[in-house]
Amino acid sequence: MSIVCRAFVLLAAVMLTSCAVSVADNSGRTGDSKRVSLAPGSFGELAGWKGDRVADAVPAFVKSCDRMTGQQADGAPLDPAAKNPTFGLVRDWRPLCKQAASLPPGDEPAARRFFEGNFVPALVGGENGNSGLFTGYWEVELNGSKSREGPYQTPVYRRPSDLADGKPYLERAAIEDGALAGQGLEVVWLESADDLFVLQMQGSGRIRLRDGSIVHLVYQANNNRPFVDVYRMLLAEGVIPQQQFSEKAVRGWMHDHPAAAKELRRKDPLYVFFQVLQGDGPVGYQGAVLTAERSLAVDHNYIPLGAPLWLDAHDKYRPVAVRRLVVAQDTGDGITGPLRGDFYWGSGKTAQARGSDFYADGRYWVLLPKTVATRMVASLN
Repeated sequence: MSIVCRAFVLLAAVMLTSCAVSVADNSGRTGDSKRVSLAPGSFGELAGWKGDRVADAVPAFVKSCDRMTGQQADGAPLDPAAKNPTFGLVRDWRPLCKQAASLPPGDEPAARRFFEGNFVPALVGGENGNSGLFTGYWEVELNGSKSREGPYQTPVYRRPSDLADGKPYLERAAIEDGALAGQGLEVVWLESADDLFVLQMQGSGRIRLRDGSIVHLVYQANNNRPFVDVYRMLLAEGVIPQQQFSEKAVRGWMHDHPAAAKELRRKDPLYVFFQVLQGDGPVGYQGAVLTAERSLAVDHNYIPLGAPLWLDAHDKYRPVAVRRLVVAQDTGDGITGPLRGDFYWGSGKTAQARGSDFYADGRYWVLLPKTVATRMVASLN
């Protein structure tokens, strides 16, 4: 770990300025030279902080706390994948989790005192600055059937028994051509391959059956093939004008051009398998139930799952800004790098409309316990 600091001030209240801790990539990915830096500051620097209802983020933080403090020892890092000790150990977070759980529900002044009194915001940066890309995702709603009938001809598969962790499996094209047919792996049947592709892009979904009941599907595994962003291909090739680009526009194009859509899907060899969720959902990678407009998917090789974050993101093409306190609770195959996030909008058509259009520049601050921030500065002496 290399440390660079222009100037810093440590007061009794742990006020920090102009200090950045730079951490080499710890993901273990060959050839990945990305770095993450943390520049501690103050809540006064967070544009929009006073306008957010931070109490609405407390339930999400408590859900993450239940996962990390209930399953890990005091000496464990907050997130084992983000091994850098800058984010602290479970023992640094456990008393704050206990305090958060005791806050009166919806009490805005109490929630604000809790965060401002116990945390220090640190601006996250990479090798090329601190601006990153933030997109949106949601729990998709689709029509389906438990049996193959009528328009329901596209299967959603559960994980095959011969799929080994880390070992490349059948590619999307082979599976679409029927390589897994007849093995009893079908969970439900959907109306089109495009519906399945959207479900796989989002990672979870509510499937409305013909009798009106709902089946909740969640990510179970993938085929260990690389993710290829075919939406980005469409954008780069100008198939859909940049100003009109959205999930709705892509779905419309796929519907009108089925042969080209099939060819496009097959350029992404990644294939996702699903399982039925019993209980509340959807559930993020951390294992906590996601909270609409308060959960964020990150690359947890850089940002630890469970950490509260202040997100300041502005849509590139629409007058939409998201400035609010969120919690890192999920990850995704296309969410890579220290400055990449996916904002969870919730379930239903409204969430889909908002999430499918969200494509934003932005930055975020990770909220560090003061004990962690104090050690960060002490290490500079």
